[in-house]
Amino acid sequence: MAAVTDSCSFSSFSKCITKHLNLCYHVDFDSHVLKGRVALTVEVLEDKFSTLTLDTRDLKIFKVTANGQEAKFALGVLDAVKGTPLEISLPFELSRGQHVIVEVTYETSPKASALQWFAPEQTAGKKHPYLFSQCQAIHCRAMVPCQDTPSVKHTYYAQVSVPRELVALMSAVRDGQEVDPEDSNRTIFRFRQTVPMPSYLIAIVVGALEYRKVGPRSSVWSEKELVDLAAFEFSETESMLRIAEDLVGPYVWQQYDILVLPPSFPYGGMENPCLTFATPTLLAGDKSLSNVIAHEIAHSWTGNLVTNKTWEHFWLNEGHTVYLERMIGRFLQSEQFRQFMAIGGWKELKETVRLSGRL
Repeated sequence: MAAVTDSCSFSSFSKCITKHLNLCYHVDFDSHVLKGRVALTVEVLEDKFSTLTLDTRDLKIFKVTANGQEAKFALGVLDAVKGTPLEISLPFELSRGQHVIVEVTYETSPKASALQWFAPEQTAGKKHPYLFSQCQAIHCRAMVPCQDTPSVKHTYYAQVSVPRELVALMSAVRDGQEVDPEDSNRTIFRFRQTVPMPSYLIAIVVGALEYRKVGPRSSVWSEKELVDLAAFEFSETESMLRIAEDLVGPYVWQQYDILVLPPSFPYGGMENPCLTFATPTLLAGDKSLSNVIAHEIAHSWTGNLVTNKTWEHFWLNEGHTVYLERMIGRFLQSEQFRQFMAIGGWKELKETVRLSGRL
């Protein structure tokens, strides 16, 4: 069978695949950068293996090691769409089936396409700065040097240092926190994701956040100005999760939290594992827009667990997710509700074809 290729990635995932990431970040709100390092546990897929390529975009690379030994590296030619390949030469050869830990020390750019830095004035509370990421589709490489393709799935662990008045969350299960031993004015938050997932689902948020429990495995997070409204709006989350489990099997991600972002958040929703990102425009006051959460819950299976290999086939993620979202609506509301949503979707499709020309 021919090797899978991804026209959106430089990475050498036919020769090696990432199995785990270990991230360590210092969030710098003054410079609008993340400073830190990532250790990639890489499995070798061929004999006489000595080089690999990672995806990057606008990253400053300071050092690369392989199993603790210094490795030579070079950034290739910038591509306007794909960014810049990071070519790494190992100080040794490996055989098929062996593993190597490649650690990269680096810093993001203030213009990183994956990261959005809000001034206090852009938040609901108007007092503290705010950071959030959006890695889908190929923006994780602006935050982490990685094999930035949905063809590769890996687990991850992360430590994030932030100012002590702020809270960090990620697309992973929270694993504790402590005072930063290097700066008592900062807190380190730890996260662990044990389910293999593609790089586009890595997510981070830092802000003045509070939470309210809305179910046995769900909390709603937001600034204090919005958190109670959000808790009411999304109080049916557990019912949606149970319906989805009845339809497609157990929910394997442990936690399903929802983050309601500041009013300046420019997206509708993003299905980051363990932490769905949602726009505050969903807070209608009558739960009438909560079907968006059903859609993001559905992604926990269709997209996050079963994923398109390349972005040419992204419709597989969204098509199956919309189907499952409407089935959740059927059991939560009625069959008439599902049919009504399907009629609207069919009209939208026809209108899109009319405006865009033949597909």
